[in-house]
Amino acid sequence: MIYIDINKKLHGSSGEMNFKISLEIEKGDFVAITGKSGSGKTTLLRSIAGLEKSFGEIRIDDTIFQNEKRFLPPQKRNIGFLFQSYALFPNMTVLENLLYVKKDKQLAQHLLKITELENLKNRYPNSLSGGQKQRVSLSRALMNRPKILLLDEPFSALDEDIQVKLQDELKLLHHEFETTTIMVTHSRREVERLSNRVISIENGKIISDKTPEKNRTKIISKTENHENLILEIETEGKILNLEIPKKDLNKL
Repeated sequence: MIYIDINKKLHGSSGEMNFKISLEIEKGDFVAITGKSGSGKTTLLRSIAGLEKSFGEIRIDDTIFQNEKRFLPPQKRNIGFLFQSYALFPNMTVLENLLYVKKDKQLAQHLLKITELENLKNRYPNSLSGGQKQRVSLSRALMNRPKILLLDEPFSALDEDIQVKLQDELKLLHHEFETTTIMVTHSRREVERLSNRVISIENGKIISDKTPEKNRTKIISKTENHENLILEIETEGKILNLEIPKKDLNKL
């Protein structure tokens, strides 16, 4: 169980705001954090990781990360953190980047197998694609078998097909390592495919906390011409136009 009750002053897009978050997260949950830019999403992740200080309390099970008397430094929190940027060591190979975190070659090989990087383990980051670099970053974030994995829009800069592949790998790793995963995202597809809980933040405060709607499809507009009925629909975060011949409607 993660318990969070923190507050601090932030300068957001609309000026100064009072960042005040109180929530509990169950072990093994995959929580998506959504909201506009500047609402406090990344501040929440950085506070959990110990990269930013705030007032209040954060604890996981019986371990206090912070309160009025204690502030546990980031390196002692056993947290994996994955940003949009890859933050890989350019002078180290893929395998060396993982082993830098923990000298556990068996675990490193296992992670490289799951993320389909086995054949690239001796390559350097500058020879990898964006998707491959993010796979290395994800694998490295799990080398300490963290209790908590924090993700700040890690796939947003990648092509859509690569995003889907990495989402599948992340979901597999989340279940295998039994981590509690908290992910900042603007992607409805990521929310629906990965999370079991979605929290929306606005102006530094939680405005909704619910189970994500799965595979929702809705009609945005409906028009017609002489031959066709034209539907504009939204599904899995995409807008699609569907033309149905009127002669076929009579068969339904």
